[in-house]
Amino acid sequence: MERYAIKQLIDWKNKKNHKPLIIQGARQVGKTWLMQEFGKRYYKQVAYINFDLDEKSREIFDTDYDTNRMIMDIGLATKIKINPEDTLIILDEIQECPRALTSLKYFRENAPQYDIIVAGSLLGVACHEGTGFPVGKVSFMNLYPLSFEEFLLAMDEERFVELLNNKDYKTIKLFNNKYAKLLKQYCYVGGMPEVVSDFVENKDFMSVRELQNEILAAYEEDFTKHIPENTVAKIRLLWKSIPAQLSKENKKFIYGAVKEGARARDFETALSWLINSGLIYRVNKITKPDLPIIAYEDFSAFKLFVLDVGLLGAMTGLEAETIIDGNRIFEEFKGAIAEQYVLQQFKTIKDLPVMYWSNETSRAEVDFVIQLKSNVVPVEVKAEKNLQAKSLKVYMEKFKPNYAIRTSMADYKKTENLIDLPLYCIDECTQEDVL
Repeated sequence: MERYAIKQLIDWKNKKNHKPLIIQGARQVGKTWLMQEFGKRYYKQVAYINFDLDEKSREIFDTDYDTNRMIMDIGLATKIKINPEDTLIILDEIQECPRALTSLKYFRENAPQYDIIVAGSLLGVACHEGTGFPVGKVSFMNLYPLSFEEFLLAMDEERFVELLNNKDYKTIKLFNNKYAKLLKQYCYVGGMPEVVSDFVENKDFMSVRELQNEILAAYEEDFTKHIPENTVAKIRLLWKSIPAQLSKENKKFIYGAVKEGARARDFETALSWLINSGLIYRVNKITKPDLPIIAYEDFSAFKLFVLDVGLLGAMTGLEAETIIDGNRIFEEFKGAIAEQYVLQQFKTIKDLPVMYWSNETSRAEVDFVIQLKSNVVPVEVKAEKNLQAKSLKVYMEKFKPNYAIRTSMADYKKTENLIDLPLYCIDECTQEDVL
């Protein structure tokens, strides 16, 4: 399995005087595999500690923050003679050892020659709690489920990835049916590494759904293990409401749909926990599409998505038969699967601001608005080949953008200020030669 995130790790390694690196991401998105694979490829040896499996290793950080002593003890625990020139130190599930997280400050200040990467299933939550956190002494990287292109690579379809990367739309058009078939499979399977690996090996959609349900059950178990009891019920309610909220015509998140009479303050803690744990993505509305778009965020209006399109399908009970029934998989739940897919691809594009827009009456809503350098670009997601987009028309008449993107199962087409981009090409939307 190939992950594009390896390139980010190479850049980190090659950067002079780099800081310890924290990899954030939800449980089971592949953080452990990524760190170990990177170590295997680019270092002579790896000193790996998992604080969840090896509780005794937590004692290394109990006494003091003497970096020479800690390096020696890590070497003893992993049976490796640690050399800064050729050794990668990996501290996994670091949220189970808060003092190890704090120690990164001292490694940065007193022993910057060592390469250290850490990760944890709920590290995003720990980072936001702030206790002993090494502010300014670490770098961050986010890891998400596999993108569609990474899914293609896992399926041994490298030539189709090359066509996408080369933006050879004439040839891509010839293989529209093949791309459509693979995209439908991806929207059902999703990008969770364990699920993708199982599907690549077995091509069994029933097995896929079983694994997805196991992952969802593990997330719910996290709710009870790591959260104060009085917050667990609210997190469950909010988490389970997201598929229904996305199935509405107007996908703005409504607290009253979580629980009758609920208000924002009732679910603030639950919402923050789910976001910080990486289980949901929040897309805020913008008041106007101007630069920079983050200056025009309306934090009171937003949409919520789950971390993976395959898991969304499992939560909604999406049937595998939709894969072979035309474009039905994209039309299900008022286009929620298609919109989730697009947002998921956007999340893998580093430093891409993603918002959405609706008018005052909420009768016109553009699914996403992204910032590409000096352009604010509306992106309309169509679930099938019917390309009527009334909301996009309203937006374009009102704000007159330089160009807009409409993504659907239709072929690539570029007119004066509108680009029709196939859903399976959406990763390429940030490339200037597309525009």
